[in-house]
Amino acid sequence: MPVDDETIQVYNARSSDYAKITTDDAKSPELGSFIAALPAGSLILDLGCGPGHMAKVMQDAGHRVDAVDASPDMVKLACDSGVTARIARFEEVNGQNLYDGIWASFSLLHAPRDAFPDLITQLTATLKPGGLFYIAMKLGDGEHRDSIGRLYSYFTEEELLSHMQVAGLVDPQITRGSSIGLSGEEAQHLTITLRKPQNA
Repeated sequence: MPVDDETIQVYNARSSDYAKITTDDAKSPELGSFIAALPAGSLILDLGCGPGHMAKVMQDAGHRVDAVDASPDMVKLACDSGVTARIARFEEVNGQNLYDGIWASFSLLHAPRDAFPDLITQLTATLKPGGLFYIAMKLGDGEHRDSIGRLYSYFTEEELLSHMQVAGLVDPQITRGSSIGLSGEEAQHLTITLRKPQNA
């Protein structure tokens, strides 16, 4: 199963704490650029929407947002903020040419490493030709639990870029940085915005 149940329980138990430390994420310049690059009234998949901070910004910008998260407590917070959110695991998102954009901000790092390539291919299929795929991941190797019990899959920059491009995505725009998350541990991270070719 591509989402670890223990990880979901951590997010259920710490949903309010997570909402507090991620409030400023809604002010991200990358989110602003992503929103601006999409056609007016786009349909965006916010995959792992958490408490809905970023989905709310997309929605307020005039886009339609399919906000999903595997944590029921996170979905409740998102709905309470005015976002239409639903409970769904990664593998439950499928279809063809549905979305103008996919926003996966530090969510797919909870998918098992061996399931990751097929999951990226499955998600790319849900993008319309010309659609944008944004992904943010922590950098590293292997699978490990953090100090509060969440299971992470880590990739190097080269591995992550390869998986995205093998799925058919092009024109990668990369940013690098570091951040301190819910566990209090600092980690190096990478974000990539790619596009599905018009002729795909």
